[in-house]
Amino acid sequence: MSRTIKRGTARRPVQQKRRKQPRQSIIDRIIARLPISEEMLTRIASWTIVGAVCAGVLAMAVWMGIPGAVGQAVGEGIGEAGFRINNVQITGLNRMDQDTIYKIALEQPSLAMPLVNLESTRERLVAHSGWIEDAHVSRRLPDTLLVHIVERTPAAIWQNQGHLALISANGTYLEPVRADAMPDLPLVIGEHANEQNDAYKKLLDAAPALKPMVKAATWVGNRRWNLTFETGETLVLPEGEDAAARALVKFAEMDGVQPLLNKGWIRFDMRDPTRLVARKSGDIAGRDTSEEEIKPQTPSAAGKRKVTAGQG
Repeated sequence: MSRTIKRGTARRPVQQKRRKQPRQSIIDRIIARLPISEEMLTRIASWTIVGAVCAGVLAMAVWMGIPGAVGQAVGEGIGEAGFRINNVQITGLNRMDQDTIYKIALEQPSLAMPLVNLESTRERLVAHSGWIEDAHVSRRLPDTLLVHIVERTPAAIWQNQGHLALISANGTYLEPVRADAMPDLPLVIGEHANEQNDAYKKLLDAAPALKPMVKAATWVGNRRWNLTFETGETLVLPEGEDAAARALVKFAEMDGVQPLLNKGWIRFDMRDPTRLVARKSGDIAGRDTSEEEIKPQTPSAAGKRKVTAGQG
């Protein structure tokens, strides 16, 4: 019995095509390189969305005029969701106590983030101390209040009724200072002298050669200055900023021609800007004598000073 063998082509196994790996987007590659887990990223994104929605709901409630109790409830609800002050980050402090700033920042009717009044917090900080010139308050979701303090800089020492205090450039009272701990700052003396600090600075700038020689300035009768030099003499200046500046410049010119300071004089009077009346101390204790008028000189006459009797 014969078999018929049919010849045919053998079927080759079909090779499956390799599936191409999906390309990662730029965002996916950036996320993969971040030093945080995907779970954490998902959580952050969720909180961000929740915060935006809650803020939108609260803004809509305010815009529609929903009663304050309802707005309060919405704000508290957002706070319960995690948007509540748990941290206060303070920057800009140099002299003030940090605990004081914390206390003021946390003096809130509610610590829920949407209910924190930023402007009211700023106003309380500025009103608390003369050191605080300005403050910037902002939120950093979900739970941090940012407070940046702008402090004033001491510009002078004010002596009034026996008390010493640091003041700023605009005369704002900063804090008391002890006589043995006074910094190297100008000293202004007298009632309302702190309010004249800018005018005093301009006065000294008019005669820069004398500026380092001035020890203190007394504001007299709320109208004019008496300057006290490091060598002990007093210079009496006229009223008015311009008149006082001209008199001080004239005195500096005369002192430059022939030194007047540290030469035995105790007082120079320039209330009459046309002349300089000087006074020396007498030999008898407690008695002042020898009041003289010093005439302006030219450099050629520096060695021949003419002194004539003057009126006190």
